[in-house]
Amino acid sequence: MTGKIRIAVLAGGWSGEREVSLKSGKAVYKALNRERYDVTLYDPRDDLETLIRKKEEIDLAFILLHGRFGEDGRIQGMLDLLQIPFVGSGVLASAMALNKRVAKDVFRRAGLPVAEDLILNRGEGFSADEVAERLGVPLVVKPVSEGSSLGIAIAHDRESIAEGIQKAFQYDREVMVEAYVPGTEITCCILGNQVLEALPVVEIVPTDAYAFFDYEAKYTPGATREICPAPIAPHLAERAGEWAKAAHRALGCRVWSRSDMIIREETLYLLETNTIPGMTETSLFPLAARAAGMSLSDLLDRMIDLSLEECV
Repeated sequence: MTGKIRIAVLAGGWSGEREVSLKSGKAVYKALNRERYDVTLYDPRDDLETLIRKKEEIDLAFILLHGRFGEDGRIQGMLDLLQIPFVGSGVLASAMALNKRVAKDVFRRAGLPVAEDLILNRGEGFSADEVAERLGVPLVVKPVSEGSSLGIAIAHDRESIAEGIQKAFQYDREVMVEAYVPGTEITCCILGNQVLEALPVVEIVPTDAYAFFDYEAKYTPGATREICPAPIAPHLAERAGEWAKAAHRALGCRVWSRSDMIIREETLYLLETNTIPGMTETSLFPLAARAAGMSLSDLLDRMIDLSLEECV
C-alpha cells in the first residue's frame, strides 16, 4: 500500500456504552500517527450515510463501538458488504463473544473452566428460591448480550435475586444467573492472528465503594486500582495467558481480544472475552500494552499491521 493509510475510526453508535465508545474513539483518533495515517472519525449513529458514501476513500475501519450494534457482529457485517476491511474480529466471532450463553458453551467445549449458570427468558416465570437452591448464594445476575457490566448485579438473598433478574431483563430478553466465584479478578489481553501474544496480566481491584468491577468502577478515574503486571504467581500468570489465547482461538477472534478471569486459590475461571476492549485513558488494554513496552501509538500500529496482514 503506497501513501498514507486511510483510517476510519468508528465510535459512538447506539448502545448503552455510547459515551465510553466516544472516549475510546477520541483516544485512538488522537494517538494514531499522522505521518503514517489519514484519519477520519465517524459516529455511525449520525454519520452512517457519509460513511457509506465515502467507502472508496477508506482503506481500513477501526471499530471502537462497544456493546450492541458494534461488538455483536452487525457493524462488521455491514463493513463486509461495503468491502471495507476492519480491525478486529469478524461477524461470527463478535456475535458469539458478546452473547454470554453462546460464549460459555464455546469455552466449555474448549475445556476452559467456567462458573455454573442457568439461563432465564423474558416472559417465562422463574422462582428466586429455585435459582438460589440450584446455584447457591451469592449469585451474579447479568444480561446475556451486554458489555461494560451494564445490568449486572450481585444477589445475596431471594429478594435481591428477584430484583437483579428484573433489572437485567430491562437490558435483554435473556438473563444469565451465575454462581458467584470469589477471588482475584484479572484480565489478559491478546494480540495476533495465527501467532498470538499474551500481554502482561492485569489485576483489577475496585475500591471499597464498589462491590465488583461494575460500569462506574470501570470508567471512573480512581475508582479501581489496575495493577500490571498482576502480583500473582508466575505459573498462574502463564496459565491466564494460555487460557486467554485458547478463548481467542475457540471463538475465532482476530487481531485483539481481552479475556476476564477470576483466580480462586489455584483455579482460574474464565468469565468472558471482549472483542472490542475499551481504549480510554482508564482502559486495561493500553495499560497492558504499556507494561509490555508499547505506547498507545505503538499498539495501534501493531493492530493495524495485523489487520492489513489479514487482507493480503
